[in-house]
Amino acid sequence: MQDATTIRQQLLADVTSQLARTLDAEVAVGRLARLLAPALADWCVVTLVEDDESRAQRRRLRDVGWWHTDPACRPLVAEYATERIPALLDASMLMQAINSGDVVHLDAAAVPALDRVLAPGRAREIVEQLAPESLTVVPLRSRGRTLGALTLFSGADREPLSPQSVSVLTEVAATAALVLDNARLYRRQRDVAWTFQRTLLTSPVEPDHMQVVVRYQPASEAARVGGDWYDAFMQPDGSTVLVIGDVVGHDLEAAALMAQLRSMLRAIAVVTQDSPAQVLAHLDAAARTLQLQAMATVVVARIEQTDDERARGITRLRWSSAGHPPPMLLNPDGTVMPLTALGPGPLIGLGLDKPRTDEEVVVDRGSTLLLYTDGLVERRTRPLRQGLEELRGALAGQSGTDLDELCDALLRDLPGGPGEDDIALVAVRLHRQDRPRPPEAGPNRVPPDVPDAPEVEQSA
Repeated sequence: MQDATTIRQQLLADVTSQLARTLDAEVAVGRLARLLAPALADWCVVTLVEDDESRAQRRRLRDVGWWHTDPACRPLVAEYATERIPALLDASMLMQAINSGDVVHLDAAAVPALDRVLAPGRAREIVEQLAPESLTVVPLRSRGRTLGALTLFSGADREPLSPQSVSVLTEVAATAALVLDNARLYRRQRDVAWTFQRTLLTSPVEPDHMQVVVRYQPASEAARVGGDWYDAFMQPDGSTVLVIGDVVGHDLEAAALMAQLRSMLRAIAVVTQDSPAQVLAHLDAAARTLQLQAMATVVVARIEQTDDERARGITRLRWSSAGHPPPMLLNPDGTVMPLTALGPGPLIGLGLDKPRTDEEVVVDRGSTLLLYTDGLVERRTRPLRQGLEELRGALAGQSGTDLDELCDALLRDLPGGPGEDDIALVAVRLHRQDRPRPPEAGPNRVPPDVPDAPEVEQSA
């Protein structure tokens, strides 16, 4: 027969293994019932506290796991777990353990004890059918908070838990509570970080006859924040500025640095109304003066149009790159042109005092511009050059494809499933201005102080 130490070690090893099998800590803790019954009891129910309120009357409880060694009794235990929380009175052993943080143990007469703390009804009837003789409630405590409890029941044919077994059960509860607490803290921090990032990834402007679609896709569920960002806003003279950027890093620190760079770039572009190259130069200088410990690749593009160009149905695109992958221009005839810079500038924050230059191209209405971060085209098993070719191939011939559908298809197909890096993209389609704004472009959204675009004679 195994001695108490061996049993304890085996149970703790099994519990640790069970908790490590899933990323969902609540699911893992709920599964502990299958280990504790039959190891320490005939049946078991696992309860979690739904909130962090300290006052008992404010707490909400939820049973998340249950098990019985006898298969014939498992449906009854499952029903009991459904019925007992609403039937519990404040003086119940479960609430005593949760409120005090201490183990509650009854060696005998468990049925009459439970009858006294359960309201008349189905829960009490099930207790009488299952007929437990002893019970033990051990709170799940971590960092001074009670997160739930393990309740173990045994019949008359089984000895009540010994002090040594209660000690083992307390160790099990402490291990489970720590895992659960860490998971909840991580989830809370992750949600705060994701909310923070979402406030930065704002809705883009929708200037006259211009359709703007943006997307942000985190690398994985476990890492929902990072340094990638997109932006689309207008300068006071009516020009539209598009930005795509990627701060080195994939954590909350990278997101915080991204927020600072994004805000500075916006302010510089709106106040100065400078060209993309000048905006990047100002941004680099500001980051250096403020001693921001950040490196980032960025593309700033500006869509410009004179009255004469508007009448001729053409638009000028001016852009500058700080070490970022080249934007892609999808022409109305379906051909694709990568906008490679003749003199690509250094990354923001690299510390190189090198002049930045603007590139310029004239584009026809009906063209689509795509700016993106490298997560769309680069991964460990695919070099950047190959990824750029695949993106170019995916865009070819898609000038008539709905812009939202095109962006969704790129995110679905190019990274090959959940990516290794975050992905941000902004796509702009320049609809013809000699006809009404198409329904798929949605309503115009422009700042109130930006002048209206001049009318163009509508074609038949």
